[in-house]
Amino acid sequence: MNRFLKYWRITERGMALQAQVVNYADDFVILSRRHAAEARDWTRQVMTRLGLTLNEAKTKLKEARRESFDFLGYTFGPRRYWKNGHGYLGAGPSNKSVARLRRKVSDVLIPGTTGTWPEVRNRLNSILRGWSNYFSYGSRHLAYRAVDHHVAGRVRHFLRRRRKVHTRGTRVLADEVIFGPLGVLRLYRYRVHPGARS
Repeated sequence: MNRFLKYWRITERGMALQAQVVNYADDFVILSRRHAAEARDWTRQVMTRLGLTLNEAKTKLKEARRESFDFLGYTFGPRRYWKNGHGYLGAGPSNKSVARLRRKVSDVLIPGTTGTWPEVRNRLNSILRGWSNYFSYGSRHLAYRAVDHHVAGRVRHFLRRRRKVHTRGTRVLADEVIFGPLGVLRLYRYRVHPGARS
């Protein structure tokens, strides 16, 4: 990848194609004004010349003002402001990233998990805090709310079994209890409204 980036620089491809490469390790996006197909074709030729292979399954042309695309766990592209529906260009955690976090949360809160509740909670909070530290950019409130909802449901199910609660636990283990006295991190309050009380 470094050889490709070096060749991009020395041939001044960015200026010629009105484009910029954004990369992390071997993942990259080329942002271009009106020269996207040309940039893709040039990249394919150079990669072949350098003995590298372009992943054709992941290589797509997108009109960023109209279509979204995923990169490094984020979805970039057109979005709607939830309060009034106005459109804007932005970014937020991708659906895949949210789904992966939900799986991690569920894995921590399986019935066979051992340890005291504070130990389990600390493990859970560590995962949530790490994920939110990475996904602290862009529009996050919908993703954070979805994660909080999933976390509350899984914690409720986990503690109902552990404490042998014979109801659904919605009163004894209400969200206010889970994110309050039980000490589970609520992402929406922690990141979006850090001064708000749980």
